[in-house]
Amino acid sequence: MTLISALNHIHKKGLFGNHENKNEENLLKVSEIKNLLIVQIVQYKSSTISFENIDIDSLKLKNEPLSVVNNNDTRILWNGPKNWLLVSAKKNLLKSISENFKETDFAVTDLSHSRAIIEIEGQDVKEVLKKGCPFNFDILEKNNSINSTYNGIAFTVDMIDNNPDKVRLFALRSFGESLYHSIADACLEYGYKSL
Repeated sequence: MTLISALNHIHKKGLFGNHENKNEENLLKVSEIKNLLIVQIVQYKSSTISFENIDIDSLKLKNEPLSVVNNNDTRILWNGPKNWLLVSAKKNLLKSISENFKETDFAVTDLSHSRAIIEIEGQDVKEVLKKGCPFNFDILEKNNSINSTYNGIAFTVDMIDNNPDKVRLFALRSFGESLYHSIADACLEYGYKSL
């Protein structure tokens, strides 16, 4: 079975928007991220297990708003109280997760094929996000994540770096194209390179 990405038909490579007479290195970079393991982990209210002792790819879950714990392959985003979104390049982690998180205490859901992921990098990333989202992006720092809406589309923002700014945006696959068009429109003013 061949995986068809959420943005397969609309993400085209090239230069777009206000890019003329600008150094290509200073343009925003927009890309679709594919083939990642995305798992939602939720601890039941009735569970008495301590999640702090559970290790996933040498990372511990953190129940702290906006927090992201990470290593080179895996990022675990706080998604709400006792609710996390694990994103990893290691597809084989799902087996380990299923073994470590007993179904009597946790709901573990593989969301890998139900999400569209857009990555934006450059000095104007926060300005692009401000155009469609009410969150104060000036306070968002490296290894923070939020859930909000962008032009009415529910999405998750994962701040990967801040020199230059680099974010990943996660949305339901069914809203991926709409989010992509909204983000691309917001990027036109600054000029962007689609990778």
